Amino acid sequence: MSEDPRNDFRQQALDYHALPTPGKIEIALTKPADSAKDLALAYSPGVAEPVREIAQNVENVYKYTSKGNMVAVISNGTAILGLGNLGPMASKPVMEGKSLLFKRFAGLDSIDIEVKHRTIDEFIDTVANISDTFGGINLEDIKAPDCFEIERRLIERCDVPVFHDDQHGTAIVTAAGMLNAIELQGKELKDARIVCLGAGAAAIACMELLIKCGAMREKIYMLDRKGVIHTRRDDLNEYKELFANNTDMRTLEDVIEGADLFLGVSGPNLLEPESLKLMADNPIVFACSNPDPEIKPELAHAVRSDLIMGTGRSDYPNQVNNVLCFPFIFRGALDVRASEINDEMKLAAVDAIRQLAKEEVPADVITAAGVESLTFGKDYIIPKPMDPRLLPRVAKAVAQAAVDSGVARIDLPENYMV
Repeated sequence: MSEDPRNDFRQQALDYHALPTPGKIEIALTKPADSAKDLALAYSPGVAEPVREIAQNVENVYKYTSKGNMVAVISNGTAILGLGNLGPMASKPVMEGKSLLFKRFAGLDSIDIEVKHRTIDEFIDTVANISDTFGGINLEDIKAPDCFEIERRLIERCDVPVFHDDQHGTAIVTAAGMLNAIELQGKELKDARIVCLGAGAAAIACMELLIKCGAMREKIYMLDRKGVIHTRRDDLNEYKELFANNTDMRTLEDVIEGADLFLGVSGPNLLEPESLKLMADNPIVFACSNPDPEIKPELAHAVRSDLIMGTGRSDYPNQVNNVLCFPFIFRGALDVRASEINDEMKLAAVDAIRQLAKEEVPADVITAAGVESLTFGKDYIIPKPMDPRLLPRVAKAVAQAAVDSGVARIDLPENYMV
């Protein structure tokens, strides 16, 4: 009897993280440190010179230190992937992984920070008090609704951009893919009836960004574990209340009839094929639960030949993957020393990502994707993560939006990302 391949992959994953050196990141030197003179320049007495320059003008910190290329990836471990509240230390492999992605895709140095705290106030104080060390703060794996208040208050207190990727990274890539899918299906977002299964951080951020892209709030039906979020419920937090629909419909089957667009950010196998059949002609389904989607693509395509589908998985077409945006958003934001990542910058990222999917795909990207071809259409509505054009396109669009919206402290460098 053959060994379960899941056990084999589990061991491969453990070995990857443990061998030959534990963890996925390390500190590398950018200056020589081989002679007595090197050490004198690196530390005492030479280090006093940049100290004096920064003391005279704090902006010199960008000239003499690594602040402008450094992102902190910070978590409290209360919502780790799909595994739940497992604590700060259990979140460390994920945060190291995020740091790896920042370096691999955008050349940004990154360090992970796991915070133990008793209250939201303690977490916010900790992050705010260390924030000036970094060029930007990436919040990760923090449970809802805490994450909304944490991000809002940190944006108010910090002088560097703060970005909760579980919310906005997911929303940006989802919006880019959905706008392209809507276009291919011959529909308008403003006319679309939307069903969102899930009401956590990602779900709420996705719907809010889609509204900014043109969706109508009153045509959105959001569901949590208790069913449809409606105006007669008395158990809703302030974030869910924004999506309380004045309707008598209570179940997924009720609201999905005639729906144009379904977004799942919930759990596996929650969308039945019979429910999918009830959707409007030329439906769009993003089933983003990982590792198992709300409905398997094989089942979905078996009952709807007119479907465009995306998942969170790399082994199916149209993967909704945050790595398509967060490294490049931070790259652009840091390169113009943005004070925040605002809606204009997020929408610029959406447009840059969706437009790239419409262009001819380089041969090396097709090879890396392991497919014979990639052409804008039902099976290719979002660029592949290994597409090297993402960095210059998204970073430049974000940086320009920061300048245009007044949150950049410097202009785009000459010939930026050319």
